[in-house]
Amino acid sequence: MNRGIFSVIIALILAGCAVGPDYRRPAMESPSAWRIEEKAAQETANSAWWSQFNDPVLNALIDEALRSNFDLRIATARVNEYVGRYWVWRSGLFPQIWGNADAGRSRASEEGAAPLSSQVENPADFYQGVFNGNWEIDLWGKLRRATEAGRADLLATEEARRGVILSLVSAVANGYVSLRDLDMQREIAIRTAKTREDAYKLFKQRFEGGVLSELELNQVKSEYEQALATIPQIEKQVAFQENALNLLLGRNPGPIPRGRTMNELVLPVVPAGLPSDLLEKRPDIRQAEQALIAANARIGVARARYFPTLSLTGFFGWASADLSNLFSGPARVWSWSGSLTAPIFTGGAIYGQVKMAEAIQQQTLFGYQKTIQTAFQEVEDALVDQKRTREQLEAQKRQMDALREYTRFARLRYENGLTSYIEVLDAERSLFSTELSYAQTQGILFGALVNLYKAMGGGWVVEADKRTVLSADGKQ
Repeated sequence: MNRGIFSVIIALILAGCAVGPDYRRPAMESPSAWRIEEKAAQETANSAWWSQFNDPVLNALIDEALRSNFDLRIATARVNEYVGRYWVWRSGLFPQIWGNADAGRSRASEEGAAPLSSQVENPADFYQGVFNGNWEIDLWGKLRRATEAGRADLLATEEARRGVILSLVSAVANGYVSLRDLDMQREIAIRTAKTREDAYKLFKQRFEGGVLSELELNQVKSEYEQALATIPQIEKQVAFQENALNLLLGRNPGPIPRGRTMNELVLPVVPAGLPSDLLEKRPDIRQAEQALIAANARIGVARARYFPTLSLTGFFGWASADLSNLFSGPARVWSWSGSLTAPIFTGGAIYGQVKMAEAIQQQTLFGYQKTIQTAFQEVEDALVDQKRTREQLEAQKRQMDALREYTRFARLRYENGLTSYIEVLDAERSLFSTELSYAQTQGILFGALVNLYKAMGGGWVVEADKRTVLSADGKQ
């Protein structure tokens, strides 16, 4: 009889279906190619692209950030949390068994309404050891769908961690480039201030000798002070940038080591890739898809509540008043039972849960589609940015060369008495402004390429992940 019941249960389990929709990746229209095509683009999917800067200091800073950044540590701990959650969800597929043991001594009143027999030992010992079990048979796939959702949540959390790695490496590279760019601007400002200081001292001597007017002296002094005022402004930005980098590195505020100068850094190549590659490369897209898988599975969990729930419970053990007889045949106790629970009237509660799960799935679907379109936009923006910034930098270089010639000729004209010093000041002012703008544009170009690698995602995140050495407890 028992074998027959067991066979029926096994048959029900094997025949059980998982209610709810099975996940299929939504069709998403993607461009066939990028609007800006780079003939020199190279495949760098699985390489540590930041090494192309050829700066060991930057490499060391990125390695340190991957080991010590607190956002990455938090993301790693969150993955460990969802590993635990997944095991909790998965455990529902299996029988749950507990053991329990009791031992004690008790005395009953001998003056009660029903007097104790003289043959009953009072006080008396008692010993008991039992195994309790419970198993919900997953006839409709509710537990399987919940496990599917739990697994997708875990994978989404892992993709979120990879997204932190992607953002972290890009932020450190951008921060370091910005720092070296500010260093270059500071050098330009200090050099310009020194040149103007020399001119001011010379003009002051001429003024004291009665050769120049006070008007000309103040014009030169004004330009000198303007250059001096630029230096602390840039140095303030340098300090802010160092503090921001230290936060990424998991450090307290302090100085950041320098490697190659801005002019010595090597521009990374433009990475190759098709729009369709983003679906597999970008961690945020993969995370959004896993969230969609989880939301899709939870529709099945909600719909399964319409159907009966079959659970098996039982216990097996021994109970005796004498410890020496506890495991004897007569001391054996057991029972088993099955229960079938079906919803009859819930006042629309299950209907509401299903509608809620379906609405969440729709929201997640739209979020997934928006994430893909945002990725396309970010790559296009980065491609346009680096392309047009190169053109801007080339034009600024030609402008800077022309202004240097203009400044040289203006000085010659002034020294030969052909013009006033105002023309020299105007030329120097324009040159100073253009040199600062050129340095800023250099930083923008490096940043555009960093953002392009970030936008395209890619296997380099796996390479960066290998440099993270955090254990499960967050220790290095």
